[in-house]
Amino acid sequence: MMIIDCHCHAGSGDGFTGPWDTRAPLEDYLRRATAAGIQRSVLFAAFHSDYAAANKEVAKIVASQPDRFYGFAFVHAARDRGRVHKLIETAVRQYGFAGIKVHRHDAPISREICDVARAFALPVLYDVVGEISVCELLAQEYPDVNFIIPHLGSFADDWCAQLGLIDYLVRHPNIYTDTAGVRRFDLLEQAVRRAGAGKILFGSDGPWLHPGIELAKIKALRLSPQQEKLILGTNLQKLIHTVRQHRPSALSERQNAVQFAFS
Repeated sequence: MMIIDCHCHAGSGDGFTGPWDTRAPLEDYLRRATAAGIQRSVLFAAFHSDYAAANKEVAKIVASQPDRFYGFAFVHAARDRGRVHKLIETAVRQYGFAGIKVHRHDAPISREICDVARAFALPVLYDVVGEISVCELLAQEYPDVNFIIPHLGSFADDWCAQLGLIDYLVRHPNIYTDTAGVRRFDLLEQAVRRAGAGKILFGSDGPWLHPGIELAKIKALRLSPQQEKLILGTNLQKLIHTVRQHRPSALSERQNAVQFAFS
């Protein structure tokens, strides 16, 4: 069974308010993930003032181990307005990225981002920071775009938001969540019971959270092998399947790796 961590930051930020915008080193994360049996990870940037530069740095990391990493392109809904298509086109066609990352801390998600996600058949991992009501708009206006709402809707342990997100998971086929940083275990159990294992992805929010500890939460759910397989990898593979058909060939990936190494 392939175990995939769908939520890990990598590279350097250019801020200085905390680890989230300063640096996301992978050395310890990879050691811990390997020990836990995690075989692949989705990487996206730390917070940055220029996501074109941040995505390029992540692309170099992905290209260095293309069989170990997937890449998602981070975009800022306000600051990148008017150039989202260009950023994502570069990320998909040159870097081989398989999704988009957006954070409400930067700005609310925009129609521009959703339209581009639709055009490239990309899933969007959007941290709503507890503002789960946007899921209703996303589901209604973009039913053909898949959205992963991490942390069960709130990294801040907002019980009301997390409980409410489960309703969106149940009602809307294109709304998913990940398990990164979810501390209320009873809500994880409820999410699986009500929405089904097919709506939940394993994530760690590495490198700052321990991937082995986050994985242990999934094991503690004591799911059937079929349910566990969905959460630990199959769901993510299904969400990126369409875009992966348009990724560069293995030869192109190797050529990109060489190009990145000397650029």
